[in-house]
This record gives sequence, C-alpha cells and structure tokens, in this order.
Amino acid sequence: MINRISSPLVYAAIASAIVIAGGCVAQIAGGSSRLPAVAPVVMPDPASPPGGRYTTELGNRNAFADAGPLSAAERRVFAFGNRLFNTNWTTAPGSVKSFDGLGPVFNRVSCSGCHTRDGRGRPPLASETSFDSMLVRVSVPGKDANGGPKPHPAYGDQINDNAILGVPAEAKVNVTWASVTGTYADGSSYELLKPTFTLTDPAFGPFGDDLMMSPRVANQVYGLGLLEAVYANDILKLADPGDADGDGISGRPNWVPDPVTGKLELGRFGWKANQPSIIAQDTGAAFGDIGLSTSVHPGQNCMGPQTACAAAPDGGEPEISDKFLQKLVFYSRTLAVPARRTPTDPTVLAGEKLFAASGCASCHTPTLVTGHMADPISLANQTIHPFTDLLLHDMGPELADNRPDFEATGTEWRTPPLWGIGLIPQVNDHDRLLHDGRARGVAEAILWHGGEGEASRERFKALSATERASLVAYVNSL
Repeated sequence: MINRISSPLVYAAIASAIVIAGGCVAQIAGGSSRLPAVAPVVMPDPASPPGGRYTTELGNRNAFADAGPLSAAERRVFAFGNRLFNTNWTTAPGSVKSFDGLGPVFNRVSCSGCHTRDGRGRPPLASETSFDSMLVRVSVPGKDANGGPKPHPAYGDQINDNAILGVPAEAKVNVTWASVTGTYADGSSYELLKPTFTLTDPAFGPFGDDLMMSPRVANQVYGLGLLEAVYANDILKLADPGDADGDGISGRPNWVPDPVTGKLELGRFGWKANQPSIIAQDTGAAFGDIGLSTSVHPGQNCMGPQTACAAAPDGGEPEISDKFLQKLVFYSRTLAVPARRTPTDPTVLAGEKLFAASGCASCHTPTLVTGHMADPISLANQTIHPFTDLLLHDMGPELADNRPDFEATGTEWRTPPLWGIGLIPQVNDHDRLLHDGRARGVAEAILWHGGEGEASRERFKALSATERASLVAYVNSL
C-alpha cells in the first residue's frame, strides 16, 4: 500500500485515467487496451532525505559536487580526489610528471570533461558538431575472453575521436535527427527526436558491415558509493527474470567479471550495468576515455593497426598511481545526493500518486538500504531513495542499440537512478535524458519507453495534460 492517504481529489484524478482492478488488470479509460496490473508500492515520505546521511542541501550549480559527512582527514582525501577528477591530463613527457600520459588516443582530457560539475553529458545540439560529453561504444559479433563485447580489431571497444600530436584519431562521430510525432489520449500532440549516429573518416580501414554501435552520454556520478554499498542479495530480490508475478516487468542482473579480482560480480554501474564497482568504473573510464593506464588496466589503449599510437611516449606505468587511484575512487564514492525540492507541493504530491499508479516504480524502485559494511563506514545502514533497481530491463526496439554487453541484450538497459534528475538543467544547462540524450525532459523520456516500459508509457499517455504535468513535476522534484 502507498504509505500516505491521498485526498479524494487525487484519487479521482487517478481514476479518471486508470482503474487498477484489485490485482487483475489496469484499463485505460476511453480505450480497449488492457494492461498488466500495477503492483502496490510504498513511496518514500517527502521528508526522507534521498541519500540518508549523504544528502546535501546544495541546490545550485554545485549541487552534484558536495561531499558526504566526512571527517577532516577524509575531506582532505576527497579534495585531492576532486582535483584528480578535474585535472586536464597532458601529453608525456609533461612539465608535471604526475599528470602526464594523456592518450595516445582519447575522448576527453579529464573526467570532468564529460561529467561537468559531476553531472550529465548530452549530444551535440543545434549547429554543434563536437561530442564533448558522450562517446560511441563499438564491437563486432561474438564475445571477448571475459564474456563481454568483442572489440573491433582496429578500433577497439569505443571510438576515440581525439589523439595526441603525431597520432591519428580513430574516427569522427556525427548525429542527425528525425522528427517522430504522436498523440496523447486527450488529443494533444507531441514530437520526439530520433537520432541516427554515423562514423566517418576511419583512420584504420573500413569499419565493416558487422560493426555494432552504442552511443552513450556521460551519467551523473553522485551517490555511487551508496549504490555500491547495497548488498547484492537485496538487489537480486528485486529481479523477476521470468515475470512470475505477471506484472510485465522482468528485471535481470548483469553478471560481469571484476577487473580487480577476476570473479563474476553483479553489475551496478554504466548504461548496461557492465561495471561491478566504482574502481572498475573509474579505471575503465580512465583507460578508455582519457588513455590513462592504471594497475587495473596496464598498457596503452592502442589496437594492432594503430602503430603510431603504440610508438607514442607514455607517462610511465601506471600513469595513474595506486595512491592517486585510491583518492579518485574515494572521491567518486563519497559524493552526496541532492535533497529534494518542493516535495510537499500539492502538484508534486499528486504526481507521486500518478507515478506509482502508472507503474513507474516497478523498475524505478524508490527505496534501497545500504549494507552493514561499507567503505567508508558512513555509507553503511542508510535508507536511500535512488529510484532504481540496478537491474536490466527490455526497453523495446526503439531504444535498442542491438549491441549485447555481457548478459545484457541489445534491447536491455539498466534502470537509471532518478534522484537529482530535476537539477540537471541547473547544473549542466540542458535537460537531455536517456542513454543517447534524445529525450528533451522527463515526458519525452517516458514516451520513448517500450518493452517492459510500454504499459507505463500508455498509462502516461492516457492522463490529462494537468496529470501529466503533475507526474513530471514529481520526477523533477526527486
């Protein structure tokens, strides 16, 4: 049951669009579509801080960059990790040995180059052509030795569109947009933008007809330590791969090898949950995005045909020392989650009920609890509200990248957390959502949902304009 009693007005608003029939089916008013029943869900109290102790009251452009409740000594580590996150790495040999080793091929020169102010990236807009805060994963059919995507023999597993002097960049990425129109149940129309990504100027021969591509914008990076601290068994309890309860939702875990231990672990991070830990995420991004080696990913990011890349000077081995890596991981682990804005506004409260009744909370699980053991210990025993189950869900053909990633199929994506989503325009000056940034705001993101999200999309489309605005206001308050 929902843990607060709605007003009769709110119940009437829900009933006008959706009738939830005692555990049977949901019927959209005015249509013949019969949708699976929405399971009851307990929504968080508006006063409950989304990150537990790791909640910040900052609501300005630095809302994603605040630290959790750290000691003075921990804050010094956090500050140095922040410096590393924002450092522009240079070509070796550099004047500051500790910060050279960029590339030879790369996407950006710093972590913050994609995750500006620890926030979210976007595709090029208007007349822009540079992919400043997103990249394109590539692979060919088959799996690598670890069961992951098989790298392209000349271009690896992502396109590096930049390179140091004397080394050719791998290729250029381009995007074009097409209009997709539709109509809500009340007769009002909407327009979506569908992107098509292409690669040009290949430096090492043709890509081949079997190339698989997956464009990805950079995700926000706050709250990662809390998600890492949730016990795997608690996440697995949310999985229902065979849809045993018949609600149309069949979340699955992605099992991936830990690059540190080699053991299979539950994937938690990345658009397809292909990273099991923060150190895996940080070192993978350092290697693939900036071209920096670590003890986890030694060597240089150069494929066989890239001879100039292989011959280029490096910054030593590893280019990010273990001492620096520990501080960078600590920083990533201890970023706080922004507090909610106007959680008791009547429009927001009405939207909360519609969010639950539409089935959105079936994947965007409102509440998780961190385990008793965590590093640092201040992350432990926290009730948090990330609005994710960290599981894979089939989102249908329109959002498919058709590129498998370990256990994730070409139509599956990890449920992205919703906490702090309404602050993206404030922090990053845009409102682009979904894995490739095609959605302009929450409503468009919902309208792109297919597969397991199709029923929620149809319930959303059946709402009145006022109700849709209330649901969007609720999500933006998270």
